[in-house]
Amino acid sequence: MNFQFDFSGRTALVTGGVSGIGSATARAFRDAGATVIATGLTAEEIDAARSGGQFTGIDIRPLDVGDRGQVDALVASLPSLDFVVHCAGMILRDAEHDPTAFEKVIDVNLNGGMRVSAAARPAMARSRGAIVFIGSVMSFFGGPRQPAYSASKGAVRNLTMSLAAAYAADGIRVNGVAPGWVITNLSRGARENPERSAMIMSRTPIGRWADPAEIADPVLFLCSDAARYMTGTMMLVDGGYTSVG
Repeated sequence: MNFQFDFSGRTALVTGGVSGIGSATARAFRDAGATVIATGLTAEEIDAARSGGQFTGIDIRPLDVGDRGQVDALVASLPSLDFVVHCAGMILRDAEHDPTAFEKVIDVNLNGGMRVSAAARPAMARSRGAIVFIGSVMSFFGGPRQPAYSASKGAVRNLTMSLAAAYAADGIRVNGVAPGWVITNLSRGARENPERSAMIMSRTPIGRWADPAEIADPVLFLCSDAARYMTGTMMLVDGGYTSVG
């Protein structure tokens, strides 16, 4: 759906931008006229994105947000930067009870966002741009099968508020979107489990899974001038899931 956002002449970096919410966000920015750089981790997903037609006009690059050198080099290569959207993330579910797996998820989901934000800050101070983190409904409650994912998304919510306060003097706004249950590879296990999916839908007042584009639209809103007085907000986009006790 086109809400008439116009980002012509602006540049957006979308980490994790070749799949799921990141893919929808990168394509939405492109369709709104922005120059878009979308990153992926593996050669397989990057090759798949480059060979498909969905990413026409989008600059697809490899990036491991866990590698500070890669992050700094990519950001330094960009002539200008107006928007950063942190979509790179992972979930390992039950394996996250192992401390090594726990650390890996935290490093990607939380530390990765901080690395990219810190690297991008000087360029974004010049453009007076906007940063958007992708949180989760688990930014607001815990998950017994995914302690690292839940902890990282809770921390992302606090990081969003902290960077909003820290970067405001540079003219940079920092907000977040907390999706509910979205049709992505990360949610495939729940979607393909009839009992689990039915339980989720029974608690979701809208009564269906979200399309990734329904998360991308609020991201673009937060980057637009329509949200010019918003910073430090983690916006729930969950079909009402967290409104039900």
